[in-house]
Amino acid sequence: MTSAVEQLFAVKARIAAAAREGGRDQGAVTLVAVSKTFEAASISPVIEAGQRVFGENRVQEAQGKWPALKHQFPGIELHLIGPLQSNKAKEAVALFDVIETVDREKIAAELAKEIARQGRKPKLYVQVNTGSEPQKAGIEPREAVAFVRRCQEVHGLAIEGLMCIPPADENPGPHFALLEKLGKEAGVAKLSMGMSGDYETAIAFGATGVRVGSAIFGSR
Repeated sequence: MTSAVEQLFAVKARIAAAAREGGRDQGAVTLVAVSKTFEAASISPVIEAGQRVFGENRVQEAQGKWPALKHQFPGIELHLIGPLQSNKAKEAVALFDVIETVDREKIAAELAKEIARQGRKPKLYVQVNTGSEPQKAGIEPREAVAFVRRCQEVHGLAIEGLMCIPPADENPGPHFALLEKLGKEAGVAKLSMGMSGDYETAIAFGATGVRVGSAIFGSR
């Protein structure tokens, strides 16, 4: 058994424990194994151990490894968890099953166009910049609910959930609480929040998906 596989099982056990502690069914929380920067040879053992949901930050990097992996291992669900440039919307819709980083009008319009053109319907999340950090992607919290509605009503997009990445130097709890509140106001069911250092906290605040990379694959 590889160390990544051992770590995968350890993370899954901690997710299950956190869900139980919060009075939730462990099946209510999806583990997104973040495989960015790792090559197919490092990812395959984790897939063989039963993991089927993965996250990548960059469209181009994902294109280099995931078409072959998806062919080899049916049933993979691939999430885009990094910023999406409008000129990559075509490739993103073709490859990803979930796009978690819809954060501006131009992206919504491009995705709507490509979804109609390709006939593929990836699940979509709106990314919220809960810390209002100028260097970080995501819609401002005060604009999030209205943006979800515009995505639905103007662009015809089925927004399934919200996603956030709290500021690295702050307690993540209030950010997760804010995302949960916005999710309820927007009427969406899914909350993608929590990474290797804080996913148990995120589960306590209602995360339906946690994005865990280094705790499984090791440092990059």
